[in-house]
Amino acid sequence: MKTGKMVLTIVVSVVFLLLASVVQGLVMSLLTAAGIPAWLNHIAGGFLYAVLAYLLVRLYCTRVLKEELAAFCVPKCRIQMKWAVAAVLLPALVSAFYLFLPGSYVSNPLDTGVKLAFVTRGVFLAGVGAGVVEELLFRGLLMNAVMKKCGMAAGIFAPSVLFALLHIIGMEFSLLSCVQVMVAGTMVGVMFSLIALEGHSVWNSAIVHGVWNMIIIGGGLTIGTEVNGYSVSSYVLETRSFWLTGGEFGIESSVVAIIGYIVVSLAAAWMKINKFRKGGTACGEACFSCDRYAE
Repeated sequence: MKTGKMVLTIVVSVVFLLLASVVQGLVMSLLTAAGIPAWLNHIAGGFLYAVLAYLLVRLYCTRVLKEELAAFCVPKCRIQMKWAVAAVLLPALVSAFYLFLPGSYVSNPLDTGVKLAFVTRGVFLAGVGAGVVEELLFRGLLMNAVMKKCGMAAGIFAPSVLFALLHIIGMEFSLLSCVQVMVAGTMVGVMFSLIALEGHSVWNSAIVHGVWNMIIIGGGLTIGTEVNGYSVSSYVLETRSFWLTGGEFGIESSVVAIIGYIVVSLAAAWMKINKFRKGGTACGEACFSCDRYAE
């Protein structure tokens, strides 16, 4: 891939992210004005966000780049069981660690409709919507465009750093929190990249990303240093350790979460290397995953 096309693809990926977000917001606003219940609005918004991003990626790959979607780690939607299991285990184990620390449960006094709205927002907007869209764009278009030009290492790390950066833009975090978010965001980006490369599919990283969002930042149980007013219940930690609580961003940027990202990343890398050793999968079979494919 030529440099111009790579730069164009990077820009297009960010534009698609913004465009899909704007369209989703407009449609959800119209549904709200029409009197559609919040929980149903969240379901529609989540699927709209994901479908729109997929169509944009498909259109760009096939019409502009003249390549198959599989060349960008976007094959037919199929999820490997091992990654479906990992998707549940990672957030479950991280959450379990915190639930063994001193703290207290607090339930928000909400009616059934509001509780349902909080849960559907976490499952469909943060889980289905954000999980699918961010993987299509960061581990689909972005990662493979950079990889085809600059090699595997750059393809994995450059989009991961950008992914982390987008999580602090516009936030009034302290310098220490920004550093911790950048480290955690880059590591989780690397993890998603390695998962996508291991199975040549963003759908594997999307299930891990989506379920993480559903459990950790969904509207069911939120773990943190204070009560979350947008969650059905909260587990309020007594500890104020910056490294354990993740600072201003929350436990997603904590040392505990980062360790989880590293463990899963190493597992994905080991499985990828093992495939190469056994000769079971050719490098670049469905997406570029080797330096020798860089132009």
